[in-house]
Amino acid sequence: MAIPDSQLETWSHIGAAKGSAYTYNHIKDVLESRASTYAEKDFSVFLQGSYGNDTNIYSESDVDVVICLNDCFQSDRSRLSPAEEAAWKLTHHDAKYTHVDFKRDVLSFLEDNYGDDVKPGKKAIMIEATSNRRKADVITAVKYRRYFKFNGMNDQSYEEGIWFLTSDGTKIANFPKQHRANLTAKHQSTSSWLKPMVRIMKNMRSRMVDDGLIKAGVAPSYFIEGLLYNVPSDKFHTDYETCFVNAFNWINSEADQGKLVCANEQYYLLYNDTPTCWAKSDFEAYMGGLQELWTQW
Repeated sequence: MAIPDSQLETWSHIGAAKGSAYTYNHIKDVLESRASTYAEKDFSVFLQGSYGNDTNIYSESDVDVVICLNDCFQSDRSRLSPAEEAAWKLTHHDAKYTHVDFKRDVLSFLEDNYGDDVKPGKKAIMIEATSNRRKADVITAVKYRRYFKFNGMNDQSYEEGIWFLTSDGTKIANFPKQHRANLTAKHQSTSSWLKPMVRIMKNMRSRMVDDGLIKAGVAPSYFIEGLLYNVPSDKFHTDYETCFVNAFNWINSEADQGKLVCANEQYYLLYNDTPTCWAKSDFEAYMGGLQELWTQW
């Protein structure tokens, strides 16, 4: 039998925001302090992840914060012609203060302010929760440009994102601001059904993990958001049960799954062996778990 709409309604609710807002504002104030060693650099601090996208659920309390150095950037110039590449190299030079320097200084300053609560991780600097502060992950990044054209500073075209190195040296480029803006536009085009449905499918994921239907880590929130972003707006209807059935059936039976895109529209959603895409086997496990949870309820 189907999961009753009353349960789906419960799962659709947004997670508590008060503690998340306090956590973000506190960490943002620290990162922007004039006392830091990088204070004179050009940088920006902003949210990404579920809390920033209004898709957070009660079981997810982490706050994802990005601090991005704007003084330098990494780039993808693979689409440029040889003449454009030559023009680019004549115009740009290597930065003296790099991502490595910036991450070192940010980590040191966070340790000065939060002490042993700071734990460097593979992708982010984790700040442990306290009685009045939620757990937070701070990603230290630089700007990223995916070039489409370069004939000089007054004749260029690129998509801008962020870029960072993981602790094992993996290079990750992503586009969180495009992800957030596109989700918001899609939410509006679905008469505000999209984000509640994301929260429902994230809560279903948590239930599937608890029930042993899938393993933890198989379906990150970022990919669930991207998955539903692809569903045509007219599939979102007047109740949660109809929305879920329409979305599941479209993804499973109608969609060209190889052409599904991440919500930022800069990467394909399903692609193996890249940190910015969802492994096909994990996607299939998630979809199989959804079907079993729904039919065996």
